[in-house]
Amino acid sequence: MSRAVVDGQVPVYDVVGVGFGPSNLALAIALTEHNAAPGSGDTVTAHFLECQPRFGWHRGMLIDSATMQVSFLKDLATMRNPTSGFSFLNYLHAKGRLIDFINHKNLFPLRIEFHDYFEWAAAKVDDVVSYSTEVLSVEPVRDGEEVVFFDVRAKSGDEIVELRARNLVLGTGLRPNLPEGVTGGERIWHNSQLLPRVERLRDSEPKRFVVVGAGQSAAEVAALLHGEFPHAEVCAVFARYGYSPADDSSFANRIFDPEAVDHFYGASEPVKDRLMRYHGATNYSAVDLDLIDELYRRVYQEKVLGVERLRLFNVSRPVDVTDHGTHVRATVESLTTGERAVLDADAVVYATGYLPADPTPLLGELAAGCRRDAEGRLRVERDYRVTTDTAVRGGLYLQGGTEHTHGITSSLLSNTAVRVGEILQSIVDRRAAVAHLPEYAVSGTR
Repeated sequence: MSRAVVDGQVPVYDVVGVGFGPSNLALAIALTEHNAAPGSGDTVTAHFLECQPRFGWHRGMLIDSATMQVSFLKDLATMRNPTSGFSFLNYLHAKGRLIDFINHKNLFPLRIEFHDYFEWAAAKVDDVVSYSTEVLSVEPVRDGEEVVFFDVRAKSGDEIVELRARNLVLGTGLRPNLPEGVTGGERIWHNSQLLPRVERLRDSEPKRFVVVGAGQSAAEVAALLHGEFPHAEVCAVFARYGYSPADDSSFANRIFDPEAVDHFYGASEPVKDRLMRYHGATNYSAVDLDLIDELYRRVYQEKVLGVERLRLFNVSRPVDVTDHGTHVRATVESLTTGERAVLDADAVVYATGYLPADPTPLLGELAAGCRRDAEGRLRVERDYRVTTDTAVRGGLYLQGGTEHTHGITSSLLSNTAVRVGEILQSIVDRRAAVAHLPEYAVSGTR
């Protein structure tokens, strides 16, 4: 159902953001700095809606010893504005750890520390975000045949709130991916739930875990379970011959450079496919070499001691996983011999990655005006704006889900600061096209 422009009391924002993970947090920072800059022109008004009760980013995998796989310089702001007060270095200064971090001689902070940095930054812009607010729908607002605004309906507690937006930025994040036919439960779960699940198991003296996957998360899960439960067996199941090291060499890392987005965007589809295959090892199903070495050390040590708790089922796959209530029975098949092993476990953990959330169900009838390519994927402009019918005047921007158009950095932190700067610049540049529409002073939702 669409609406006409009739209600002059509806608060109008230049930007409404759906979701408040690192990407839209970075956008909120960019907006804050834009509005505070001398001579920046008119203020860009914005508000963000987040279903979580507070800022959180992969909390289930905030393992104490895990480090980031991206340099601290690729934080929420530095690549866009090296003088930003929202940088990781400024966070360290505020926390009294700047000298200690420098002496550490490390580009890669602890993951839990980087999450604390995110929370610190989010607290500085909490006036532009509503937490515990679930977006229900987006409806077009028409002026004649043209869609000039987007009405965003959301639920906050028992209250329905509505915001009117000139531009919508969809940062709905990633969704845990379980293989087809697998249903999560008390004993079958995705690694995104790791830490809370581990807490529940501490008093139960588990005897065996099965971990499915060959990437960084799978290796981290196997290492943590092996260390936390010294009397339990950990069976790692993956189709590869062994864990493959992440390619973080200097030249390969250029795939994450801002200019690489231009190169990828302008390339033909065959070249895009080739680049993704060539450089998948920089991010997908790849493990830090230090962690690979540590897991190998443990396997070898246990062979020497004659007690093998860390078992690797390589070149293998789970063909049946059944929850029997008191345990899970996993049948693992060798891809080379067809031989099967039956493993009764306390839990099966799938470290099988994430998929981008499809934003189009939220868009309702607007989804029909979003153009798609021959494979059914959304067409996206270089400024991360969904290609729409000409009748849609406002901008629908994506933060994530653009790998097919913009390359491997779509859902990664590497290019976040630059990406949000480009989105903001696009919004500012396009604002003149709707300058004749009425302005309303806004300070919050109604």
